[in-house]
Amino acid sequence: MLTTGCVALACLSFLLGHALARRRQAPPRRTDAATFATLHVAAMAAPALRAGLDRDSARKAVRHLHTLLGTRAVALTSADAVLAVEGPGADRVLGHATAALAAGRAEVFPDEPYAAVVVPLTVDGTVVGTLAAFDDEVSAALVRTVTEVAGWVSGQLELAELAASRQRAMEAEMRALRAQISPHFVYNALTTIASFVRTNPRRARELLLDFADFSRYALRRAHDFTTLADELTCVDRYLLLERARFGDKLRFSMQVAPEVLPVPVPFLCLQPLVENAIKHGMRGRGGPGEVRVVVRDAGPEAHITVEDDGAGMDPECARRMLDEDPAREGHGIGLANVDLRMRQIYGDGYGLVVETALGAGTKVRLRVPKSLSVVE
Repeated sequence: MLTTGCVALACLSFLLGHALARRRQAPPRRTDAATFATLHVAAMAAPALRAGLDRDSARKAVRHLHTLLGTRAVALTSADAVLAVEGPGADRVLGHATAALAAGRAEVFPDEPYAAVVVPLTVDGTVVGTLAAFDDEVSAALVRTVTEVAGWVSGQLELAELAASRQRAMEAEMRALRAQISPHFVYNALTTIASFVRTNPRRARELLLDFADFSRYALRRAHDFTTLADELTCVDRYLLLERARFGDKLRFSMQVAPEVLPVPVPFLCLQPLVENAIKHGMRGRGGPGEVRVVVRDAGPEAHITVEDDGAGMDPECARRMLDEDPAREGHGIGLANVDLRMRQIYGDGYGLVVETALGAGTKVRLRVPKSLSVVE
């Protein structure tokens, strides 16, 4: 990402120099206007290019590239098709692009009525298309300018690929997340429901519906975000099933500020914390244990705590739990998975905070911005 950014800055620096050189006869007071115009046109083209290289993005970007280069015509192609053309005289662009792609470098074509400069576009070392500029004649300055603009376009396309890769990684992680719903919980929930079938059929039916609601939510094809209200409903169903299993040994309470219920939160960010609280809070206990969920309105954020009154743990052990690879936990979704996703989405300042000590229970704190603009 840093390398791509540096390349983009270098290209823009050259473009500024080129723009100023082409305006060198202008009075000094127009220098700032030329600089602003170049930056503005580049900024107009960038959003489309960061969506990747296809017909729609090329159509949106090519008119700004045309303005940026100031040539008769500009075209963008993929490796095998013309995506967009702005201006006259680009009839032979596909043949020129094929030749430039075969050569793997910028090529000059002194055709009539307009000559052409065609430069390959690359993403992570792979050629994905070309940028072609057509003008009355080709000069060394034009070749260099088109080459630099193509480098800048390649940088924007590489940023698009990085964003797409991140999205694919998050989608794969979400699929893995759903697959990590603890099999022990599923087994225990079904066993508990079965135990009520003969003695209390009505109770068994209610629990089966709770289990169905929980499963439908946890396994649905959802986006990365849901509402806090839906997430708390999932937690409530989970707690009802665990309460049926543990009976009076498990006490739980939920205190929620109604103002934060519509807040968007990452999918399955609370249930793992509650599962962890029950697992560690009930371990080795002879008497009852309690789990408390508190959600407060904190201005631009929602503050969530999940607390148990169990045996607690060494703070160093809690730190290692957050540092380890989430895929290696193997028992439910785990704290590390939630911590990693929160940091990826909101930034390092929004990771989990674990307060614990031996014999003092465990409290996990979670902060969720009400809007992504808070952390941008």
